[in-house]
Amino acid sequence: MDKVLNFLEELSKNNTREWFNDNRKWYEESRDKVIFISDVLINEIGKFDSSVKGLSPKDCTFRIFRDVRFSNDKRPYKTNFGSFICKGGRKSMNPGYYFHIEPGSSFVAGGIYMPPAEPLKAIRNYMADHAEEFLDITNDASFKALFPQMYDDKLKTAPKGFPKDHEFIELLRYKSYIFSKELNDGVIKGNNYINQMVELFEELSPVNSFLYEALI
Repeated sequence: MDKVLNFLEELSKNNTREWFNDNRKWYEESRDKVIFISDVLINEIGKFDSSVKGLSPKDCTFRIFRDVRFSNDKRPYKTNFGSFICKGGRKSMNPGYYFHIEPGSSFVAGGIYMPPAEPLKAIRNYMADHAEEFLDITNDASFKALFPQMYDDKLKTAPKGFPKDHEFIELLRYKSYIFSKELNDGVIKGNNYINQMVELFEELSPVNSFLYEALI
């Protein structure tokens, strides 16, 4: 992974179309490595989450090109690679498994990020009736040791349709249900990073199973 991290580091210093075109082969080699990792992870995750079996890694891997049409930041390229492995691929908005490669900022994550109104409502309705099951998963000692807290993205008050004094109102206020863990560059450059990702994703799989049940 050294070449991938080095490419991203240089891209962050030279985020121009000219530099990118001059180094397109380096980019393509780096992208192919990330697609390969995605393919391996799909196969490994499929052993404990059958919903991802048969996915194309290209349907999971995000493009490096930024959409700058509505942004003040006109840099044309992201300075990371990412892949979201879930039923239907990255565009499906299903719960899944994400890995992010960026010098000094790599991480893995699992769950569902900023779902649209209808699926979010379904998750909250299910959560309201099954919160203890969710808390059993997320308060388990082995889970808690790796993922001590959920991504803190909440409404300031109770969501529409739920009383402010609901027993589990704190869980219902979340807008995303995501857990993540940082991976330092030493891990990414090591020989065991894929196995470490798989172990983390397996720990996250009960959260995704819970969220899938909410969306059925």
